[in-house]
Amino acid sequence: MIKNIIFDFGDIFINLDKPATYREMAKLGVTDITEEMMSVYHKYEKGLISTEAFLNFYHDKFSIAKEDLIFAWNAILSDFPKKRLDFLKDLADSKKYRLFLLSNTNDLHIKWIQDSLGKVFYNEFKNSFEQFYLSHEINFRKPDSEIYEFILKENNLISDETLFVDDLKENTDAANKLGIHVWNLIPAKDDVTELFIKNKIN
Repeated sequence: MIKNIIFDFGDIFINLDKPATYREMAKLGVTDITEEMMSVYHKYEKGLISTEAFLNFYHDKFSIAKEDLIFAWNAILSDFPKKRLDFLKDLADSKKYRLFLLSNTNDLHIKWIQDSLGKVFYNEFKNSFEQFYLSHEINFRKPDSEIYEFILKENNLISDETLFVDDLKENTDAANKLGIHVWNLIPAKDDVTELFIKNKIN
């Protein structure tokens, strides 16, 4: 019996245009993604380096204006359909499940999201969850097993009573290895509002 539901954020609630940042970075002259760049990105996503250090890395390496970099970096973020917020609020109001957010979200992205959605919308979203875990605040990132072990232990969750919803198969696969039930939501054909239609939850 599912008692706990852990949701991802991007392409679950807020829509993403995943190629957008690559397109915008290419306009700035960055066309090859190196291992060094991925390492810096992962450190930033885990909160191991500051936003300033992250921006300085690209500014110093490619002579990109920081304002242009911030625009390119946030280009991936799109709209947040209100029907998904309404669905989540109804789910939270039912008090039938313990709800958690677990997202690989960095400091620049969450600030853009807060500004874009507005204080009321964002707070209604955040307050629907018992815990709101962002990778840069807890120093873990998906799909590393440590992040799932952390949320289970931190909240005394039993894996077999927990459902994890994420759009990336590598993330749901990693959670499933720990005995967590998963829904690998495919943005092109699924919507989080179909949670109870697409999954056998009692």
